[in-house]
Amino acid sequence: MVLILSDDTRVPVLRWVRPPQQARSQQTLDRILDAAEALVSEKGFDDTPVAEIARRAGSSVGAFYARFPDKDALLGALNERFLAQAIATADAALDPARWQHASIDEITAAVVRFLVEIHREQRGLLRAFSTRMRVDPEFQARRDRLARHVAAGLSALLLAHRAEIQHADPQRAVEFALTMVFGSLEHTILFSEMRSGAFVWSDDDLSAELARAFLAYLV
Repeated sequence: MVLILSDDTRVPVLRWVRPPQQARSQQTLDRILDAAEALVSEKGFDDTPVAEIARRAGSSVGAFYARFPDKDALLGALNERFLAQAIATADAALDPARWQHASIDEITAAVVRFLVEIHREQRGLLRAFSTRMRVDPEFQARRDRLARHVAAGLSALLLAHRAEIQHADPQRAVEFALTMVFGSLEHTILFSEMRSGAFVWSDDDLSAELARAFLAYLV
């Protein structure tokens, strides 16, 4: 996934980070995970049968069960892989060296827009993770670890503009504002059928309003 955020060279291009191709012994597993991720994103976890995953991967049901005892184990593996990729993505996207000439407004707008794009493009997968998280503490622990990691990286960027932040506790303000953004994205994108039909936003509008709310809370 590539997101072109601005023609302004002060704002970097943010990309989802995927690891390089693995050794041949890993290729079948990677194909199964790639196929499962694509199908879950398209159809949802519950509506994705093992046979279809195997077909999409160019593999067999036997090869699937040689690696996973059941679909729940597959979802756990997808969640672990997503966590690793998300942390690598956060490290690359929030590298302070890439934002040296960006304003606090530009940082906020770009990061929020990137989060909206990720939630939209990986809606099915994130929805499955969020649903399982409610009953599986391991999924919750991974979510918490990622949230803390993103908050730490974003805080480091924004606190470089501490003089512009009016909140009495800037670190806490960034964490709370990020929690607000994640909660809003879960409600408006991952579980959009739960929201009121009276309030519907395009991704552009959602990005702009969330960035405005985030920034208003800080400054």
